[in-house]
Amino acid sequence: MGKKRSDSWPEIVLSTSDSRLSQALRRAVKAGELKKIATRIYTSNLTDEPSEIIKRHRYFLLSKLFPKAVISHRSALEGGISPEGTVILTYKYTKTVRLPGLCIRLIEGPGPDEEDTPFLEGMYISSQARAFLENMQISRTKTTERKTLATKEIEQKLERLIRILGNDEVNKLRDQTKRVSRRLGMLDECTQLDKLIGALMGTQPETTLETDAGMARAKGMPFDTTRVELFATLCAYLLQQGLEKVPSQCTTKQAKTNIAFFEAYFSNYIEGTEFAIEEAEQIIFENKIFRDRPADSHDILETFRIVSNDPEMHRVPQTDEELFSLLLERHGQLMQAREDKMPGKFKTQINRAGNTLFVKPEEVRGTLKKGLEFYHKLPKGIARAIFIKFMISEVHPFTDGNGRIARIFMNAELESQDECRIIIPTVFREDYLLALRKLSRMYDPIPYSRMLVTAQKFTRSISFASYSQALIQLRASNAFLEPSEGKLRFHAQA
Repeated sequence: MGKKRSDSWPEIVLSTSDSRLSQALRRAVKAGELKKIATRIYTSNLTDEPSEIIKRHRYFLLSKLFPKAVISHRSALEGGISPEGTVILTYKYTKTVRLPGLCIRLIEGPGPDEEDTPFLEGMYISSQARAFLENMQISRTKTTERKTLATKEIEQKLERLIRILGNDEVNKLRDQTKRVSRRLGMLDECTQLDKLIGALMGTQPETTLETDAGMARAKGMPFDTTRVELFATLCAYLLQQGLEKVPSQCTTKQAKTNIAFFEAYFSNYIEGTEFAIEEAEQIIFENKIFRDRPADSHDILETFRIVSNDPEMHRVPQTDEELFSLLLERHGQLMQAREDKMPGKFKTQINRAGNTLFVKPEEVRGTLKKGLEFYHKLPKGIARAIFIKFMISEVHPFTDGNGRIARIFMNAELESQDECRIIIPTVFREDYLLALRKLSRMYDPIPYSRMLVTAQKFTRSISFASYSQALIQLRASNAFLEPSEGKLRFHAQA
């Protein structure tokens, strides 16, 4: 149904001191062309709710009703009008004005500062420095309409700025607040803000900090809050599942060697280190290093040496320091032929895959430490295996080799509980990567968890007691095909 409105008037009209306009508005209301929806505000839209009409024109109305006002305090840090329809403006006087669907809190204070941002027809938005200073003011209102953010919220925003922009940019913000505070008479607020930023950077006492992220940063162990939220999501899901334990069928030395061979082969193939199966046999069983691909040869050989080492595959982390040590040891062995990849050292530059930026180098240890807290909440075995594999993949602590290291840790969790390992065959690579992506980008843990459970059941369906028999079964299952060439087929349960 279309809007009933007059073509003679715009949708929103404001009265002024002009007597001729006032008379015209009264005539239009009497003729049914306009209706009054608030003080000084008329509309030609006779069908929509007043709140919807005002919502469409709210910034225009603010600029006309309160010229040279500054969008300030919490509104400046939260992006303007809140979802609930509240906006804080610094103006010539203090007053609360309510319009349909819009609450305007006017706070008496200084007009536009030279560093404030022009917004719309004479309106301004507080500069970032001014906004933080304003939010350090005492707010006596106890309702949701308070003019300032809580101290905890300010701390969260500052910690995020430090995490995203770095200390140098935030120090520029500190310099800006000092300039602005002198002009606006907010020296006390500047002192409090400077102490808070200093505490986050570790240059002032941390006693005022309230958030986990803030205290961790102050102690030199900052973490990626977005990744920690992801870990919490996955942990909560896994705690609800009661996942079935799938016992290992590899009880003999030969079976353990065979499954380790295929685990090393597929784990490298999925990362682009591609060898024919016959070439992998020569590398692993004959210690042959291909002259034209020495580093690739060492990658697959060292992966096998780790995953075939029974005592090594029973080592799982109990503390964060044990986790760091295990990561560095295993990476040092895995990447020993690639000096350019910093074997045995955490990354020093941020890495990425496509549009995904992984955890910053300075936040690797802190994020892993927080992740380990969730890991310890989970039952041993498959739940911890699923979790730690994602945790390491998502942090990406190394320049290279992250996927292989993550899968080694996953299978160490399973091996330590005599549960069946997980092999990701080539044909299952797209399922694997898409499920990882869905959890990482959409916070959906279901496809990722189900994918690994499926891969474990597939691995259990293969008989590794005989190398030749395992090879036959894997080929019959399409394991060596590219994802575009076929689908994974389950062999009959052994």
